[in-house]
This record gives sequence, C-alpha cells and structure tokens, in this order.
Amino acid sequence: VEETENYVHMQPGPRGLSGNRVSLDMVSVGATVNIMLAAAFAGCSTQQTENKELVKLTVSEVTHSIFYAPMYAAINNGYFEENGIEVELVNAGGADKVMTALLTDAADIGFAGPEAVIYVAAQGKEAYPKVFAQLTACDGSFLIGRQPAENFDWQSLRGATILPGRKGGIPYMTLEYCLNKNGMEVGKDVFFDDSISFNAMTGAFVAGTGDYVTVFEPGATDLELQGKGYILASVGEEGGRVPYTTYFANGDFLEENSGLIQRFTDAIYKGQQFVINSTADDVAAAIADSFPETDVSVISAVVQRYKDIGAFSDSGIMMKEDFDRLCAILENAGELSAKVNLHNP
Repeated sequence: VEETENYVHMQPGPRGLSGNRVSLDMVSVGATVNIMLAAAFAGCSTQQTENKELVKLTVSEVTHSIFYAPMYAAINNGYFEENGIEVELVNAGGADKVMTALLTDAADIGFAGPEAVIYVAAQGKEAYPKVFAQLTACDGSFLIGRQPAENFDWQSLRGATILPGRKGGIPYMTLEYCLNKNGMEVGKDVFFDDSISFNAMTGAFVAGTGDYVTVFEPGATDLELQGKGYILASVGEEGGRVPYTTYFANGDFLEENSGLIQRFTDAIYKGQQFVINSTADDVAAAIADSFPETDVSVISAVVQRYKDIGAFSDSGIMMKEDFDRLCAILENAGELSAKVNLHNP
C-alpha cells in the first residue's frame, strides 16, 4: 500500500503550533504505509464557528481515566463548544474495542494507543485509520500490590503473577518492557495472567486473582483508599516517554472533514495547555464533573502524580525519539515485524 499525499510540517510560531502534519511511514517489503499525525495548534478557527450549530462527534475512548485530564478539561471548559463541536464519549474498555468501533462506523474518532493503528495498517488494507494528535506521553498505569512497599524494587516481582491486560495492548507491552529492562523474562522469572479483560482486572485482583495488577487512575488511588491494594510503582516512569494515547480516524473521514478535525485538535491543544499551566487543584476542579464518584481532593492528588511523571503531552505532536521507543516496546513484545519510521517532511 502506498500513499502519495504530500504532508506539510510547519514549525511552532508566535500564535502557537502553526503547522499541521507529520507522517508515520511503516516500511515493509515492497510497501510503504503512511500514518498521518496532524499536530495540534492554538485556535485560528474558533471565530469561524461562533453562532453555528454544534457538530456532534462520537469519540470511543479506551478507558475513562484522570490520565486523560486534558480531554476532559477541553470538554468541561467549553473548548470544544468554542470550536463548534459537541463530543460524545463512549468507554470501549480496550484498544481493540476502540478500533472495532471505528472500523464499524460506531465512532467518528478513536482514542487509544497508536499501536492499534499500526496493527491495522500492517494488514495491508487500502483504507486504514490515521493518527492525527497525541494526548499522553507515557504509560499512565500503576503497579498495584497487596502489601505496601516503602522502597519498591522491581526484582521483588520475581516468581509473581501479574494481571497485565490484553496481550498486544500497549499496557501489557510496556509492563513487559519494564520487566525485561530489569532483567526479568515473562513466563520464566515472572508470570502474566492475560485471561482477564481490561475492565475486569481490578475486580479480579480484589477477588484474589494474581499477586499484582496494573491500574489506571483513579482506580489505583481508590484501591489504596479502600485498603485493597497499594501503589508500588509508575509503569510510565520506568518505561519512559512514548506516544501512549492518541486520536485517530478513518482516512476518508479525515479527508472529508479536515476543517472539523483541525477544530477538534485545536480544542485538545487548549486543554493540554490548560493542564500544563494550571495547578493540580485547578485541573481537578475543571474535570470533577467527569468523575462524579471521585472526591476532588483525590482527583487533585492523581493529577499531580501524573504531572510529576510528565504524563501529559504539551503539544499533541508525536516526537521521533518517543515514537522510536514505542517501536522498541512493540518489537520487544514480538508484535512488530516490519520497520517503522517517523518522518517530519
């Protein structure tokens, strides 16, 4: 599959990020697959959408987590409405289900790890989704144990069973990458139970399955508050920066709605800037309505935890070094057989 579209990448300007696209080229034998990444930039289109009826976009999110604070800030602070958009969020409960929703037209935009797009593109399909913005910059899950550990050592996991999520999913692969980095091999030194679906992992752990589990916030803090688990380590901090969670859509949808997608990206960028430049308390207040069952003080603590590990992307642009690390994680897990390059034309 070869795409001949010319991608344009401009540099950040005084009004924000004044460019719009970079491309991901997945190189296999005799074929080149380009996966678009449109860079976010500060709004030039807001004034054009004033006094117009809102356009509804259905976004299938991989899970519902404070990890995605910039998106919820964009929703609750009215940044999407400023750009003429109404967002309907649907929690798919896993990247594979997000991709299914997108490919069956149950969603307009997918929100999950970019590996979901790479897998589909690697099948050689003529039509495949393309990434257009990045929201988070590292794994947002935390390793939860049954006992607290003041000075956690990854070596203490030897011989243990961990609930890692779906095989082939980025949470699973990043955790495996962290273990390998610390000299442990899955299936030999430590064991994964991937028989449990993503949404059921926490419940299974509380019920007694496994020795450890990886959980996103606010679930991780909720377990601590209930005395049913203890946060031991940040998988993202150990694994390093990667383009962990991205927005993508079908190629024809992007072509037919380029202005709409740009306005969506503008709103996301404004949400990212709000989270980066605001205190954890202010961010918590802004996204509290998206987490009605979680105390605002807990939300604030979680936001600060994510800020401390650099979890939030501040631009929406996928950087080559981060993308290469993602590819290393995929290769390490045996899920990537073709070379993948990120180019900035």
